Amino acid sequence: MAVSLADIKKLRDITGAGMMDVKKALEEANGDFEQAKDLLRKRGQAIAAKRSEREASEGCVLAKAENGFAAIVALKCETDFVAKNADFVGLTKLILNVAMDRQPADLEALKNEIVDGKTVAELITERSGVTGEKMELSDYVFLRGPKVDAYNHLGNKLSSLVAVAEPDADHDTVHGISMQVAAMSPIAVSAELVAQEVKDHELAVAIEKTKQDEINKAVENALRKAGINPAHADSDDHIESNTAKGWLTAEQAEEARKIRANVPAEAEAQINMKKVEMIAQGRLQKFLKESTLLEQQYVMSEDKALVKDVLKKAGITVNDFKRVTLNQE
Repeated sequence: MAVSLADIKKLRDITGAGMMDVKKALEEANGDFEQAKDLLRKRGQAIAAKRSEREASEGCVLAKAENGFAAIVALKCETDFVAKNADFVGLTKLILNVAMDRQPADLEALKNEIVDGKTVAELITERSGVTGEKMELSDYVFLRGPKVDAYNHLGNKLSSLVAVAEPDADHDTVHGISMQVAAMSPIAVSAELVAQEVKDHELAVAIEKTKQDEINKAVENALRKAGINPAHADSDDHIESNTAKGWLTAEQAEEARKIRANVPAEAEAQINMKKVEMIAQGRLQKFLKESTLLEQQYVMSEDKALVKDVLKKAGITVNDFKRVTLNQE
């Protein structure tokens, strides 16, 4: 049946779907609005299923804090064009408001919250049908505390939360700590709170790097002793190209290859593991200093003060923080 332009506009305003999609749905439903809405909803589900294997790497991240509760939600899509669309940002805001009002226990609970007769998951599927892109609610994190703060970085791709113990803590300082978390991405409030498996992993990486440094140093020393510039012989490809350029003689090239083939195993067998472990421990401590909130330099400070000193002066204790980003880091 023929449908009027007024009906098409009315259903388009209700659903946000494209003009041609609305017209087709009304024609298939013989002008029945509810049936047409169901058809549009099913189309969104079909698109979601079709696009399920595609990567949704863009999106919108938003945070909010009030009355001792703070939350971040991240709604992902495929393109930056859709991520910046007002309706998409509006849907993210709606989901964040649902999270703030109902304080669900986890991501799945948030997806199942009902808004105007539909779950949050269904609202996302419908929006996917409108845009033709895969969408997913990828993150929901929250904090509770005597005082909480939220920071949204320009561009809606990065947000952070902070909870502190003092309900009357200075707002500007607490918000500055939220910005610190966003900018410097600490992994824990203090070194003592870093998971042991993280420390073990970083120490293992540091040991292997230190051992490799010792081996590389031995190779470089052997090359120098043979009268060869290590920079001209740091790989087989460089040896070949530098020989062609005349920077290495054929004899030097052959000697360099022998050194690179034989010295690493000899050097590894002679490594002083006590020295390696001492250097690795130093690297671990450097990692913890750079990666824990209290030991970082405060980004809002002009005198390179540490976060722990800023907090001590303000009489503030950070209980926890959260950070969500869609940026590549």
